[in-house]
Amino acid sequence: MKNVTNSLNRIVPAEIAGVGSFAPYRSPFSTIAALGGRMKPASPIKAAVPSRDKVVPSLRAAIERSGLCDGMTISFHHHLRNGDAVIPMVLAELEAMGFKNLTFAPSSIPDAHDCVADYIKSGLIGKLYTSGVRGRLGKLLSSGEVDIPVVIRSHGGRARAIEEGSIKIDVAFLAAPACDCLGNINGICGPSACGSLGYAITDARNAAHVIAVTDNLVEYPLSPKISIPQYLVDQVVVVDSIGDPAKIATGAARITRNPVDLRIAQDSFRLMKAAGIIEPGFSFQMGVGGASLAAAVYLEEYMSEKGIVGSFGLGGVGGYLAAMHDKGMFRTVFDVQSFDAVVTKSMIANPSHIEIDASWYANPFNAGALVNNLDCVILAALEVDTDFNVNVLTGNDGVLRGASGGHQDTAAGAKLSIIVCPSFRGGVPSIKDKVTTVTTPGETVGAIVTERGICINPRRPELLESALKAKLPVMEISALKKEVEKLTGVPEPIEFDYYRLLAAVEYRDGTLIDGVYAAK
Repeated sequence: MKNVTNSLNRIVPAEIAGVGSFAPYRSPFSTIAALGGRMKPASPIKAAVPSRDKVVPSLRAAIERSGLCDGMTISFHHHLRNGDAVIPMVLAELEAMGFKNLTFAPSSIPDAHDCVADYIKSGLIGKLYTSGVRGRLGKLLSSGEVDIPVVIRSHGGRARAIEEGSIKIDVAFLAAPACDCLGNINGICGPSACGSLGYAITDARNAAHVIAVTDNLVEYPLSPKISIPQYLVDQVVVVDSIGDPAKIATGAARITRNPVDLRIAQDSFRLMKAAGIIEPGFSFQMGVGGASLAAAVYLEEYMSEKGIVGSFGLGGVGGYLAAMHDKGMFRTVFDVQSFDAVVTKSMIANPSHIEIDASWYANPFNAGALVNNLDCVILAALEVDTDFNVNVLTGNDGVLRGASGGHQDTAAGAKLSIIVCPSFRGGVPSIKDKVTTVTTPGETVGAIVTERGICINPRRPELLESALKAKLPVMEISALKKEVEKLTGVPEPIEFDYYRLLAAVEYRDGTLIDGVYAAK
């Protein structure tokens, strides 16, 4: 394997066997600037004789009719998150049918789907393209026990890769909470309603063959909303259950009572206010747990007090953001993924709660992803370094346990990106000289907020001036690192074997920002 060094001084492969060649990361927007008006490949043409029914008798029959062969690429969406039953159902059927060496390309892999590890070991899955890797699957890949090509992409990077042809989906299996006999789909109706189908829409538009898997076959035509129209869907399969929507929301989606998180949240809000961005027309994205969600409480109180109405909220939308929208705090919510039943109800009741696809959300290779219009985003981190690079993918031990998600997409697009994390976890400092894995480059980070102080990126002198003027607890990041290490000690660095690649980490433009390597 030939390795090269990118502009962040990270070692990345120039080529991955069975996948292709890659360019090393240079800067957040260099590839976009060089792209110009290049045409993307055409979407598949699907001519069909007149039909009044696409329902087939079984999942196996649908697979047989799809033309799927060994070595092809299959995709899924993760909108049902830990409640999803379609991924394990389909993989079990493919295993029983004797398929081998498939490229598994879901929008993400839910935490609960440890079964994917088994299907890699059995040979059903021969390549993995996803946003993140956790649980038993993360441990398996990190152990080096299996050797398959793995490429980690952000949500925007995945949409780009699909539309430009880097990922060619042969068969997309789409969990469909509501579907009619010709394949019109939405995510807001039925016992397994999950809200937005933003990631599924991208797959449906670009896959060579689309199979809708539903537990809620409704009378034609589907109403009141169609997220994926019938002309994109080839077959419909009816099953007993596609999943449990109660498991979409996680325990993280609650207002924190942790004093560390509350301090981080308050200082994040104070930094937003000091930066002068909370004004009429303000746009915002946040996570759904811990400090991110608590910061939204401070934000709502301030916006209500000052009579400020924001332009839009964006992203994976939780109940709190949906509630702010329903109260009139934001004129619009753009929803690529919904996190609980409250959000689904908001989508039904409120016409300005708008479902968006992954490309509209964050694809850097289109004429205007919504992330580019963000004023502020609050993002979590596993660890950061003194050059403000962020890791959300691997733990301190180098084991895969996170997801790129929309992290690097929103950080690149927002006027102000705030990274929130405690100064240490479990006795291990969160600020390093060099993060284990770079997922979001420091060039796109405005500030890092911990319970011990706010570190402003030196690339943002105007933000530093505003923070100091507001008398915020600003600290130089190297000084904060030393302060924390007096409490925790300095962890022994892990030595990696740079000729044993476990996973390639793409930046959103398709260049390689880092690699995950086996520990020596």
